[in-house]
Amino acid sequence: MEQQIITIPGSDWQQDHGAAKADYLSALEAGKVLYFPQLAFTLAEDERRFLTPDIRDPKSRNISLNADRSLKGAQADAVTQAALAAMIARFRGQATGLINTLAPRYAKHVRLAPTSFRPSQVEGRAQSWRADDRRLHVDAFPSRPNYGERILRVFANIHPQGQPRVWRVGEPFEAIAERFLPRTKAYSRWQAQLLRTLHVTKSLRSEYDHLMLQIHDGMKADADYQRDAPQVTMPFAAGSVWICFSDQTAHAVMSGQFMIEQTLHLPAAQQYDQQSHPLAILQRLTGRSLS
Repeated sequence: MEQQIITIPGSDWQQDHGAAKADYLSALEAGKVLYFPQLAFTLAEDERRFLTPDIRDPKSRNISLNADRSLKGAQADAVTQAALAAMIARFRGQATGLINTLAPRYAKHVRLAPTSFRPSQVEGRAQSWRADDRRLHVDAFPSRPNYGERILRVFANIHPQGQPRVWRVGEPFEAIAERFLPRTKAYSRWQAQLLRTLHVTKSLRSEYDHLMLQIHDGMKADADYQRDAPQVTMPFAAGSVWICFSDQTAHAVMSGQFMIEQTLHLPAAQQYDQQSHPLAILQRLTGRSLS
């Protein structure tokens, strides 16, 4: 399997990267993971008190900061929540600055999603097979069709005792699509309309979204694929950052705790390479428009 993890030196969130920038962008848009082992999100001494799973409301999977700076999923008094929100907002600023520096074309087009703080241990979390992110998958949303819009994510491991966040990273997306497309069921527009009418989906599910969900589920449900598919195990060190398009990069989160993450949505038409995104790949393989 070709190299899926690209290691990038430097500890500056707004480092220009010079002539190598084009190669990094090409790798990112090909579904590879950009790994910055020396790029740390540094907490103030007072912020280290947030590094406990008890800060999360047990009824919420993660703590999230919305675009309006409202905080969800935390259990603490108002002053503590305000300080926690400020920490997460600071990461949001650094993460978006990193993307703007690395890919200036994206800056005017990305749509900000909530910023997520994940203080709980990955191991031992009880989930259904479909929701279990310890299985190799590409991201797809059952209730939120996105019509090919990219899911760009910036992750930082902020574990105070140096515990890595361990991923498995799989084969390129085109190989995945070639393997799982023959197993998918035909798209039905009337079923998509029914799902929207029943508010199962927030908008009409496109054929692209239909295929992506089946690829996601097919990967997770296939025990042989999980065991035998081309893949590498990658421990992302504490004090490091990594970036990928999670709708294209096959990944599984095996272990770790105390991670912070920023999601950005990017129209596929605003990529530098118009042939490498999942919508283009699926349209090429099926021979038809999927919008």
